[in-house]
Amino acid sequence: MTALTLSTSAAPGLRADAIVIGVAKGTKGPVVAPGAEAVDKAYDGKLAGVLETLGAAGAEGELTKLPAPAGFKAPIVVAVGLGTEPDAKSEDASYDAEALRKAAGVAARALAGSRKAAFALPVDGPGAVGAISEGILLGAYSFDVYKGNGNGGKAKNGKAPLAEAALLGGKPRDAAHKGAVARAVAVAEELNRARDLINMPPNDLDPAAFAAEAQAAAKEHGLKVQVLDDKALAKGGYGGILGVGGGSSAAPRLVKLSYTHPKAEKHLAFVGKGITYDSGGISLKPAGHNETMKCDMSGAAAVFAAVVAAARLGLEVNVTGWLALAENMPSGSAVRPGDVLRMYSGKTVEVLNTDAEGRLVLADALWAASQENPDAIVDVATLTGAMMLALGSRTFGVMANDDAFRSAVHEAAEEVGEPAWPMPLPEHLRKGMESQVADLANMGERMGGGLVAGLFLREFVGEGITWAHLDIAGPAFNEGGPFGYTPKGGTGSAVRTLVRLAELTAAGDLG
Repeated sequence: MTALTLSTSAAPGLRADAIVIGVAKGTKGPVVAPGAEAVDKAYDGKLAGVLETLGAAGAEGELTKLPAPAGFKAPIVVAVGLGTEPDAKSEDASYDAEALRKAAGVAARALAGSRKAAFALPVDGPGAVGAISEGILLGAYSFDVYKGNGNGGKAKNGKAPLAEAALLGGKPRDAAHKGAVARAVAVAEELNRARDLINMPPNDLDPAAFAAEAQAAAKEHGLKVQVLDDKALAKGGYGGILGVGGGSSAAPRLVKLSYTHPKAEKHLAFVGKGITYDSGGISLKPAGHNETMKCDMSGAAAVFAAVVAAARLGLEVNVTGWLALAENMPSGSAVRPGDVLRMYSGKTVEVLNTDAEGRLVLADALWAASQENPDAIVDVATLTGAMMLALGSRTFGVMANDDAFRSAVHEAAEEVGEPAWPMPLPEHLRKGMESQVADLANMGERMGGGLVAGLFLREFVGEGITWAHLDIAGPAFNEGGPFGYTPKGGTGSAVRTLVRLAELTAAGDLG
């Protein structure tokens, strides 16, 4: 991953392949953002005009390259858009953290193949340092394990990620600045671990392989790990996970990953859907809907990454991650529409559609998490196409059994730059899941399908436990072009939200 350094050096004398500056949309045209004063001076104060002549406006995602002024040791200047300039008369005239994060990500991706870049973006405190650091580390990400020589080498004409980034204006001896970089590194490395898992082809990441990844991380970071294989699941009565995984030659797993802190007073449980490949089962997906279904374990990847990040940050909160891992395949042993499964909770579920499998594995994991009576449970899943229809491809839905907690989760997501939207759990939709032969069915009304799925999951949360459900079906996998610090492919959606919830809980600011 890109190496980060804090630097008090002046831009003109710094040896680098590029100097990155910010440009914003002002009322009368583009304006050069703070941090680039030395660069602007070298252009005789006319850098904004030069950029405007080249077509720059300062819009978010915009990038303009131009030759560096005479005397600079870097050959080029890279101007990246920050969006609208903050109102100087407002109480907070700082640039938004997400704007900095996105701008840094755009520049880092554009500088692939470079050895070193200096980032002269606006820095007015540790918050900006952290945002820029995150943007660089997430924007520079690339998944190249299967390219070139098959050992992580580059394909022909490929470029390695930006090797080093120096943050100008950062203070190397300032504890808050160093702490901001350290946090960014821990979170970004784990988020990128989640991206790697999501991007991995399903022939190399079945449930057993995923569990092995968790075991290796647990050993590295001092976590406790417990893996239930198919025999242990059968003995324990985990009918949902076994039912979904029964059609595959790759047996299912339930992984419990635990981080504990000796001073912790609160306990969070994170539950992730981990369908390592989803064919739809007997209710087979139509052509054109299978190609990206390796990403159906994105929820489990997010939970995995968040627990490890909490451990690396040493947060004073106990965090338990539950990874419900299975492969959903059609075969003679696969669950059929019409089958009835007895879940770990003891409830029976009539399976009306085998492609509504995520809620079945989550149901068992939610009940398992509930047995430890945590202060709150948050599940994360690429659960429904209905949520994508409702919120698009960049926003995840938040449902909960407590309005205040739903608001807190939504606010935490927005704070870290993950677009989210609070969604209801209308009681009238519960009736549609009534079954003549079982306690409930895994399908209900078609309209409001994402909310129906949330109501189904609520049935398996222990009484009196605060719970939220994040449906990340839209933002988990980016099928379009890269934007901001988000690459094409696996995104690591919800990792930062979960980490932020753990931080808030540790600080006593989350209920």
